[in-house]
Amino acid sequence: MTIDPQRTPPSETGRIVTLPVRIAEPAADSVATVRRARQRRRRIAFLFPMALIVVDALLVAASFFLAFRLRLATDYQGPLDFSTYSNMLLIQVGAMITTFFFYKLYQRRLPSFVDELGRLFAATSVGTVITLAATSFLFKNSAEFDYPRLMVFYAWGLTILVVAAGRLVHRFVQSRLQANGVAAQNVLVVGSGETAQTIVNALKRMPHVGYRVVGVVEAGPKRPTVDLSALVVGTVDEMPQLIDRLGVDEVIIGMPESDHRDIVAIINSAQRERVSIKVFPDLFQFMAGEMTIGDLNGLPLLTVRDIAQRGWKLAVKRGLDILLSGMGLIAISPLLLLVAILIKVESPGPVFFTQLRMGLDAVPFRIIKFRSMRSDAEKHATWTVENDPRVTRIGAFIRRTSLDELPQLINVLIGEMSLVGPRPEQPQYVEEFRSKIPRYMDRHMERAGMTGWAQLHGLRGDSSIFERTKYDLWYIENWSLTLDLKILLRTLIKAPFDSSAY
Repeated sequence: MTIDPQRTPPSETGRIVTLPVRIAEPAADSVATVRRARQRRRRIAFLFPMALIVVDALLVAASFFLAFRLRLATDYQGPLDFSTYSNMLLIQVGAMITTFFFYKLYQRRLPSFVDELGRLFAATSVGTVITLAATSFLFKNSAEFDYPRLMVFYAWGLTILVVAAGRLVHRFVQSRLQANGVAAQNVLVVGSGETAQTIVNALKRMPHVGYRVVGVVEAGPKRPTVDLSALVVGTVDEMPQLIDRLGVDEVIIGMPESDHRDIVAIINSAQRERVSIKVFPDLFQFMAGEMTIGDLNGLPLLTVRDIAQRGWKLAVKRGLDILLSGMGLIAISPLLLLVAILIKVESPGPVFFTQLRMGLDAVPFRIIKFRSMRSDAEKHATWTVENDPRVTRIGAFIRRTSLDELPQLINVLIGEMSLVGPRPEQPQYVEEFRSKIPRYMDRHMERAGMTGWAQLHGLRGDSSIFERTKYDLWYIENWSLTLDLKILLRTLIKAPFDSSAY
């Protein structure tokens, strides 16, 4: 078996990396003290959306004032005194905050910043329409009131830009505070095997979201390959007492292979303690995508598998690949040349590293990367590990920043890959996984991608191929141009600072 010396495929071992987890201790022995601490955390957490409302209101008002000044500077028509627009300012702020609320922009945990920008754009547009309608209705008989359509247009654009910037700062501050334990919610994971380990690892990788794992309640089928004994704090029967003793704020149930009655029983047990409950979906739920109901000559049929990329959608996706990969290669050509020179200067050997991978319809192709290891690395073929001695100094940098993946734009341009899609595997691993994982070969119904939905959720490196397959199949069955653009934008933001890249 030939092992990739340049970068270990994320799924070659098919196992979960066990991160060291320190079980958080209760705040105090007294249950009453623990409950008071939980209430205090919830009150502090409540301040985050409240602070965001205040920030938004101030920034909306500031945007309105800047729009007034911009109108005076570009197209003066109306009074110079800003107080003339004080009533309209109140309407603008009230309409925006209300619309933001209905667009779920004040949730405890906001979506990704890309998703938040989309909601912000839509909410600001609706809020602007409401402002225009309310202003027109309330002041329609006012002869002295100036109806500043151009100023409202300026306010619309400035509100999107200024509020987005303010929310980015607020998000950064909130993330840093939560990473340091401020208002972090105590989470109890219920489950066993790879699923429970996947949940724990995901929460530990993202301390900035405000979760603190306090333990695992082992339930469901046990897997001998995954040892959770160091994390287990009790049994299902002890859950009410554990929730009190550990000050649990949220319970995450990961029992995809268990009977639904068992899951319902656990939910009922946790509900009595007034904690938030989330359930990790099973394999069927992940693979089904959006179900539709149709009929065949009067026979009702439930469609649970409908590949999204067909017909004109394939043409649109391919057109986007050609356009962006071509523009990307031209734009970053100086960077590619610089990296190539640095690789050549530091160590002898070729600039590029190519390897056989499986792509669309399981047709093999050679993936192109910048060489990041010594030229004799294949003689010492083994799994790639953190601080691998075979990696050169330049190689360590380009791997950490994912610059070694940029030559794959050539694969995209000539049609062997796509910008977004399931990451390609080596042929020997495809043969191994196709017999073990249901619908694994469905990943090859689309072109392999430089980035993907699974990688965006931290499933890269030595992560579970089972979990990656779920995310890949969800992407294939729910594809849209908007989804591709969102993945690309989030990848550009995340890739240079991804701690799982080594």
